[in-house]
Amino acid sequence: MPELPEVETTVRGLAPILEGRRIESIELRRADLRWPFPPDLRQRVTGARVTTLGRRAKYGLIGTDRDDTLIFHLGMSGHWRTDPTEIGKHDHVVIVTDEGRRLALNDHRRFGSLDLVRTEAIADYPPFRAMGPEPLGPAFGGAHLARVLEGRSAPIKALLLDQKIVAGLGNIYVCDALNLAGIAPGRAGGHIARPRLDVLADAVKSVLKAAIAAGGSSLRDYVRPDGELGYFSKEWRVYGREGLPCPRCGTVIRRRVDSGRSTFYCPKCQR
Repeated sequence: MPELPEVETTVRGLAPILEGRRIESIELRRADLRWPFPPDLRQRVTGARVTTLGRRAKYGLIGTDRDDTLIFHLGMSGHWRTDPTEIGKHDHVVIVTDEGRRLALNDHRRFGSLDLVRTEAIADYPPFRAMGPEPLGPAFGGAHLARVLEGRSAPIKALLLDQKIVAGLGNIYVCDALNLAGIAPGRAGGHIARPRLDVLADAVKSVLKAAIAAGGSSLRDYVRPDGELGYFSKEWRVYGREGLPCPRCGTVIRRRVDSGRSTFYCPKCQR
């Protein structure tokens, strides 16, 4: 599934095409993706000018001058295609700008979504209501982690994946951030001292920034809007590297399954 860096990369790729442009047309080539499109989506978006592009957790945001915001989620396999020469069977939404540029939302598994909400009501959009702070924002740091993890006995990895604690973190980047911080994924979150939480918060930011700079990770069907593959997978610290040496200490990286997800870690230097 595309994670935060992949969505951030997607939004940055869409900005030069959409920002400041008027949406000449939007074609909905089916009635739904993961759930139905809003019935008035085409009417409200056609003719609108795109004013902002942004991201909340793993959702992309396209704001318009009509005080509406398109909210998209890429699901398991979704991606935007830029100026496709042909529209394929899995291109479910097609946007044409006043410059004649085309964007196609391609999602052959249809686990993604496209919604339209009033911009002023974004905070009340159901997936956003209980979300924690953005991991790259000023509200996220060691102080925040110390406050929300106090008394918690759940493993730190599971807690970092909880969207109520921090928004948008996924399995790949949590595994790598814990390795960079030298913290065992199974360690009880409430038992980690504040100085180590400061290190962990910095590690989260560092790993995410590096992944964004690399264009994200290419997993299965994920590609950037320009059709290029993200190459951060070549820089993964521990994720997907079972049996290879830990970048911190050289010990062989192990893998185990926690709640149906693979956890990659170093048994020596992550404590």
